[in-house]
Amino acid sequence: MSSGNDCQPQTFTKPAFSEKEATELVDRVFGLKVSWIRPLPSYDDQNFHVRVSGSKGAAEGADEYVLKITNSEVSQEPDLTEAQTQAMMFLSAEGFPSATPYLTKDGNTMSLESGGTGPGNKKYLVRLLTYLPGTPVAKIAANAQIFYEIGKLAARLDKALAEKFHHPSIQSLHRGQFIWNLANVPLLDQYIDALGQSKHREVVEQVIEQFKRKVIPKLSRFRACINHGDLNDHNILVDSSSASLETPQYRVSGILDFSDMSYGYYVFEVAIAIMYMMIESPDPLSVGGHVLAGFESVLPLTEEERGALFLLVSGRFSQSLVIAAHTAVLYPENKEYLMITAKTGWKHLMKMFEVGQEAVEKRWFETAEAYTNCAPT
Repeated sequence: MSSGNDCQPQTFTKPAFSEKEATELVDRVFGLKVSWIRPLPSYDDQNFHVRVSGSKGAAEGADEYVLKITNSEVSQEPDLTEAQTQAMMFLSAEGFPSATPYLTKDGNTMSLESGGTGPGNKKYLVRLLTYLPGTPVAKIAANAQIFYEIGKLAARLDKALAEKFHHPSIQSLHRGQFIWNLANVPLLDQYIDALGQSKHREVVEQVIEQFKRKVIPKLSRFRACINHGDLNDHNILVDSSSASLETPQYRVSGILDFSDMSYGYYVFEVAIAIMYMMIESPDPLSVGGHVLAGFESVLPLTEEERGALFLLVSGRFSQSLVIAAHTAVLYPENKEYLMITAKTGWKHLMKMFEVGQEAVEKRWFETAEAYTNCAPT
């Protein structure tokens, strides 16, 4: 759920291509004939699920793709999109279930195109990515096993990017005032009016103030890496690896949406994963321990990183809820999608503060500790 490379959410033009225009785009830019197309929900870009008829050069066994048309603001930063695309290709080569681009007729990973019904003659970066099968975590009755696997995945992904990913465009991932980077929770001050005067606003103001005092001064002591930045319950696909309906075992089959990638810290990734896995859980306060255990099976956190976890999770809740409220005022036609997290997010954030940091952390850390004696295989 990105919103550009500065601290102004939704200052871009979201693409508005018709299905007919999108079909013509796939033919003209990629040389593929579309046999079926449908729109996919998105935050600030425009996505289509497309099926193509058999064609020379189509990826072996692949006849389904996602046509991704990037918003006008990010489209002005091709190096950033190139870095994200190269990271996806790198991770796929390393065995992670990430999409890869189908090259344009000119042999490039993307093309800058005009079109759609937006104002002016805006240009949009267009990519065609392999379609990944699977069910979003948001659509399953998630259990401790998949929470553990997602934590493990988050650590493995960041570790691989930090240790092995090299590309000339990688510097573009230093995104400064990028509103979705977890270090930038204090920037929410600018958008908090969207909450009106409410108990929700009071809690977010408390999060921001504590974040400024307790997290920002410690950032230099956290271990740095590149973050995916948006491992949410709609961006992680799973399939069932067991026949048991009573105790299903899941494996991650797809990692979507790298548009929030930026330089950050390992502890950011686990905090973001915890927050999003809490969204649909009937027992949200228990989730963090399972995700943390999976993450620490690959990369144990330091004491300082652990000590920041509660405020980092709270900070991500605040980012998601405040920016969604702000954006929904500007784009009411997209309100239903924008407010997905808010349906349960406010309840969970309020509950965290009602229970208190010490009690929540105790629950997370004791759950994670239990795995050291009996870790899932």
